[in-house]
Amino acid sequence: MAIPDQSKLKEMVRQLPHKPGVYMMKDRLGTIIYVGKAKDLKKRVSTYFQASRKRITHPKIRSLVKVIHDFEVLQVKSETEALLLEGKLIKQWRPKYNTDFIDDKRFLLIRLDGKAKFPKFQLVRNQRDDTARYFGPFAYSGLLRKTLAEMRLKFGILLNDTTPQLQEDGNYRLYDDVRGEIYGHSNFVTTESYAERVEEACEFLEGKAKEWLGELKEAMQKAAENQQYEKAAELRDVVAALEKTITKDRRFKRAPVIVSDSGYGMKQLKKALELPTLPRRMECFDISHISGTFVVASMVHFVDGKPANNQYRRFKIKSFVGNDDFRAMEEVVGRRYRRLHEEKKPFPELVVIDGGAGQVGAAIKAFMILGIEPPPLIGLAKRRETIIFPDERKPMNLMPQSPGIKLLQRIRDEAHRFANTFNANLRSKKIKESILDEFPGLGKVRRADLMKHFRSLDRLRKASVEDIQGVDGFGPKLSQQLWEFLQRSFEQKIGGEES
Repeated sequence: MAIPDQSKLKEMVRQLPHKPGVYMMKDRLGTIIYVGKAKDLKKRVSTYFQASRKRITHPKIRSLVKVIHDFEVLQVKSETEALLLEGKLIKQWRPKYNTDFIDDKRFLLIRLDGKAKFPKFQLVRNQRDDTARYFGPFAYSGLLRKTLAEMRLKFGILLNDTTPQLQEDGNYRLYDDVRGEIYGHSNFVTTESYAERVEEACEFLEGKAKEWLGELKEAMQKAAENQQYEKAAELRDVVAALEKTITKDRRFKRAPVIVSDSGYGMKQLKKALELPTLPRRMECFDISHISGTFVVASMVHFVDGKPANNQYRRFKIKSFVGNDDFRAMEEVVGRRYRRLHEEKKPFPELVVIDGGAGQVGAAIKAFMILGIEPPPLIGLAKRRETIIFPDERKPMNLMPQSPGIKLLQRIRDEAHRFANTFNANLRSKKIKESILDEFPGLGKVRRADLMKHFRSLDRLRKASVEDIQGVDGFGPKLSQQLWEFLQRSFEQKIGGEES
């Protein structure tokens, strides 16, 4: 790194006026790295290049001084004008060291981890580059702590590292001591009911932040009028940061990063997808195959955002042989909803197709062929988790951590898992049944008689010699030979695969 010419910088300082103004420090590339204001430009800027600067203890200021290679000043008429100009230039250039100072440990933020099952309102000093939601910064730590204590009483939320304990009835116990009763809220919650508390607390906190913002602006103006410029500048920085936080909250209100909760997910999908009702019942379809062989499909059913396993369905493709996801999707969607229509059973509030425009078009075609009005239907394309509509609406992307997209991902992933499991079972069954081809002297007729009698190869493998003799055409000798063959084959082939 090139060493700055100290003599040149000191000469520049000697030529500065004893007037108010703003100074801009630059690095060796000419980038503005810090903007400051001064009642007396000459006195203030000279402090950066005096021998006494070695006694500076603040690490960020020491770091700044080391990389200053040049500076520029703008003279103004008054300290008030300097204060306003400083703020304008910081906003324009966003210098590195000004940003660092704004994030200094003097101010507190509230952090809410949206990925946690039970999000907690925690006080932190610095904002990390993560998916959590932040409120602040706040200048008055005492007032902030008092407000959080009030919020805990008012909404029954968690502030510390308490870990809720799962109970036998499926609820969670927030506290293991008397605090649950002291706070005046039920100590036993579900993830859904706690998420509602969190949402209410966030709305309250946003309102408080706006209230404090007004108070901070009044305090900043008063400090400037009283010529308390350092205090006014500090308050100005907090106001700017708080305004930025509030603006973010407004912008993302449609997809808040609070919790990946099914209740919020359904509410968000209803609004974002313009559904007529809440999608309490959802069905998702997926196609699975291995290079066009063993083509199968799955359908999973969710109720209130949770799997309803007894309503899952598996499909073998019957209308064709080969690799064609679109035709496969058209077939299984048609089979599913033709049956529901014939049985006069209600359709789900939302159908999710694993795939893009082609798969969605195939699903809609199935309804057209049946002459049935389709329920609300979308596709979920894997590459960017893009929502595909069957009408003229443009594809949509929800925020990656939003409850709505998380719910869609859960049902899509479950359909994918169920389809792959069915596919794997079929392949395993086929492999096992092919073992009979290796037994000499077993023709198609006898093989068919065996499978008809025992219904599966597993049952045949577990059968005794006497059980096999119960099948037409199998005497004692042949039955004994087949029994021994099956024991050897399953040990060598099937056992090895399942281990």
